[in-house]
Amino acid sequence: MRRRLLVLVAATTTLVLVAFLLPLALLVRDVAADRAVQAATVEAQALTSLVATTDRVSLGLTVAQLDADSASDVTVFLPDGERLGADTGRSPLVELAERGTSASAEADGGREIVFAVEGPEGSVGVIRTFVPDERLARGVGRAWLLLAGLGVALLLVSLVVADRLGRRLVRGATDLAAVSHRLGRGELDARADTSAPGELGVVAAALNGLAGRITDLLREERETIADLSHRVRTPLTTLRMDAEALPGGEQSERIVADLDAVDRAVTDVIQQARRRGSAPDRAEADAADAVRERVAFWSVLAEDTERELTVDVAPGRLPVALARGDLDACVDALLGNIFAHTPHGTAFTVRLEPRPGGGARLVVADQGPGLPSGQHTGALRRGVSGSGSSGLGLDIVRRTAEQSGGEVRLESPASGGLTVVVDLGGRAAGPS
Repeated sequence: MRRRLLVLVAATTTLVLVAFLLPLALLVRDVAADRAVQAATVEAQALTSLVATTDRVSLGLTVAQLDADSASDVTVFLPDGERLGADTGRSPLVELAERGTSASAEADGGREIVFAVEGPEGSVGVIRTFVPDERLARGVGRAWLLLAGLGVALLLVSLVVADRLGRRLVRGATDLAAVSHRLGRGELDARADTSAPGELGVVAAALNGLAGRITDLLREERETIADLSHRVRTPLTTLRMDAEALPGGEQSERIVADLDAVDRAVTDVIQQARRRGSAPDRAEADAADAVRERVAFWSVLAEDTERELTVDVAPGRLPVALARGDLDACVDALLGNIFAHTPHGTAFTVRLEPRPGGGARLVVADQGPGLPSGQHTGALRRGVSGSGSSGLGLDIVRRTAEQSGGEVRLESPASGGLTVVVDLGGRAAGPS
């Protein structure tokens, strides 16, 4: 923007200077030529009375002195044909003057001026003055140089002023962009400078108002989520007390474990609501440990529904750029979809392996009916579902993968079913 403004100002100023200085330069040239011609005319007219009254010797001395002192060539043609002064031939203009007509005209190398002088007994003498081009253009070169310097100085001044103005405009636009990026990163306390020039100040004020409104909305959302989550704790506490009051056994322990899982989920919701609106932290979790734990949790339900479960988790730690709660929610969404959308007895496989370049690749494949043709892309959009569900499960998986710097792919093997490939970015990865 700043460079374009400079180019625009330079082009406009140049056009204005050319339109102003070019006629002025031509006027200076014409004025210099007229001044030289006028001076030569005055010198020649001074000889008019001498030609008619002075003797030839005195006239010759006068013409010689004038010719030596003047920058013009002065020649007097007497009626008897004698020539005094500068050595030159009879030009057509001189012959015209001998017939009684004074005139001036352009000639090779300058300008020729002739005067017809009427002598005694009707004889006509001619005074010829020749003004060379050097005298006609005397001072013109220096004047043109001054005009050119003036034009360059005016151009530089206009560029300096335009650069100052452009710098201020660009600084305002750059500040707006920087504040927008900060708001996009979650720094909701960022505010733009409303003293920016013109419309930029209006945009800055509007951006500040938008940031304030977003802050208010997020605060209301956090408070609402926190209130709802806190209300859920009361029935959870009641259920825990009821579960603990049941006779001891595997079923009682499983109910208590399920309640613990729900309690952790509620706690995660509250913590995420409190973190929302602030700059995100780059967390890290062990994908191998999370997948093993969540698969162990769902394996009980798989056994109850007669589903064959195959688990293949790479040994060792597989750190990914996610909080443990987000990672657990992602795995739960994948496995929960299998139980919700496939019939009892459908086998499924869970595989976790290192991802090239860091992170981990989680593959969940089932032998169910799969997705209808053409719905693989739409199924990843929030709220889209082809089976009457809320459509949030795969959206949670997609957002979790993108948060870590990875992605999600849906594949339909030739043998049937659905395969979900989730690439989770490593600790050093950023959002794609």
